[in-house]
Parts: sequence; structure tokens; C-alpha cells
Amino acid sequence: MTTIQSIKIVKAKEDQRQSIISLLQSENLPTEDLPGSLDNFLVALEGDEVVAAIGLEQLANCGLLRSMVVNKEHRNRSIASGLVKELESGALALGINCIYLLTETAPLYFERKGYKTVTRDETPEAIKASSEFKNVCPVSAIVMKKNLN
Repeated sequence: MTTIQSIKIVKAKEDQRQSIISLLQSENLPTEDLPGSLDNFLVALEGDEVVAAIGLEQLANCGLLRSMVVNKEHRNRSIASGLVKELESGALALGINCIYLLTETAPLYFERKGYKTVTRDETPEAIKASSEFKNVCPVSAIVMKKNLN
């Protein structure tokens, strides 16, 4: 568990699913392909309120960062940075050696976190086969990658 000011970052619980969906919908982010299990999701809590979330889909030895969202009222407090750091640590513990993501709105943010833009052709087949890559995110989304080791 990480604490940033009054915010705690913890593993998501199933009873927080609707709060995560509501946050994602508030930012027009996809929710239709959220996995059945939130095992690889983290939430940021202020008290009992979910104010941010992030997820990781494990695909072979790579991960797909997905569903990162921070409530507008809680931005600029390093919550997203804390979520990304915890997600990457958790990915390493799972044996994941690289993380991919698709973004239309935050490439500069992720560049500052060490992610590099890659072409769709450079993306592993396991990532390309994900519903987020094939169906949810538009072809215009930027593909980024970070090696963890």
C-alpha cells in the first residue's frame, strides 16, 4: 500500500467495480471490456471513496496498462504517478518484463514515465489480440511501451 497525502493506493476489490466504471465513464474511457476479475487493478482511495484507478492485463510476458483515470478534483496530487509506480512494481512481481499502452490523450505524460512510442507492427501478437487493441481503442491511438528490466 502506498499513501500520497490522504490518498491510499490499494488493490481493487470487486465491490468497487461500479465506482471504477463511473470514473471511467466520466472521462469517456471504455468500460465494456473490463475483465471479469479486478485482480490486477489498483484504486486510489480518499477515505472509502475511489478517486482513481488503473489496471493491468497480463498477456504472456507483457502487460497492457489500461483504464488509468483520476477524478478531476484529485488531479495534480501525484496520484497517477503513484498508480503507475505501483502497477509497474506489481507487473515485475508477476514476471512481466514490458508494459504497453494505448492512448489518445496522454502520450506526453507517459513519455515522462519512461514509455516510448512504438508502431503497431512492433507490438507483440498477444497485445494485438487484446480486445482493447482490436476493438475498443481506435486505430488513431498511440501505442507506447516501457521495458521494466
